[in-house]
Amino acid sequence: MIGPDDVLLTDRVAVVTGAAAGIGQSAAIALARFGADVAICDRDVEGMVATVEHIHNTGRTSLSDEVDVREADQVESFLASVAATFGRVDVLVNNAGGGFFADFLAVAPKGQDALIRENFVSVTHFIRGTVPLMGTGGSIINITSIEAHRGAPGYAVYSAMKAGVANLTKTLAMELGPRLIRVNCIAPDVIPTPGTGPMPDPPTTPLPRMGEVDDVAGAVVWLAGPLSSFVTGTTMHVDGGNLAAAGWRRQPDGTYTT
Repeated sequence: MIGPDDVLLTDRVAVVTGAAAGIGQSAAIALARFGADVAICDRDVEGMVATVEHIHNTGRTSLSDEVDVREADQVESFLASVAATFGRVDVLVNNAGGGFFADFLAVAPKGQDALIRENFVSVTHFIRGTVPLMGTGGSIINITSIEAHRGAPGYAVYSAMKAGVANLTKTLAMELGPRLIRVNCIAPDVIPTPGTGPMPDPPTTPLPRMGEVDDVAGAVVWLAGPLSSFVTGTTMHVDGGNLAAAGWRRQPDGTYTT
């Protein structure tokens, strides 16, 4: 029978990429508050200092390193440090990623390569390097986007890579299932972070409020722990109901229009 203790992540070891700010920072702190030791990486060293301070305030151990997640050798070196410090990994949160607005035909090959490497190749680097540290059992959580599930004018390559991660998640759930390693996605929308642009005010989501990074962190904690032990190969949509709305927008009077 499940109980309150099954919410906790006591003594688990988690890795969170892109943890200097926004969703990654919130997820790393939440994992620590629920009992995990947390290794984080980012290119923003100053931002990671704040994340590490929050983790230490929970009484948990942390490790941090400046890493360009697009570079396989840097990922390998970081994970070697994680293995030397903690001996294993129980939870991997692939959060690092990003994009820029541009019509598809305006994206140069260099920009396209950067989008592919940051949003897809980084995920394959970390999964390939982390699974050997998981042994039997573990949880891989890939942060995608609502754009993985709909067209995204101005973000064609970014959304295609997020869709690629969502499909990869399904395949790896099958390949890694015999080792009891679960692989899932979280697809946020209307979650203001330092990397997002302007958002509608008031929001037009079915839930009449803007999302917060802690809304995503809550989903991370659930997918990381025992309460989701039979959940794999799926996507949790933390989007205030936007995917379900499918283009319908809530008006100030509570009615909907397309």
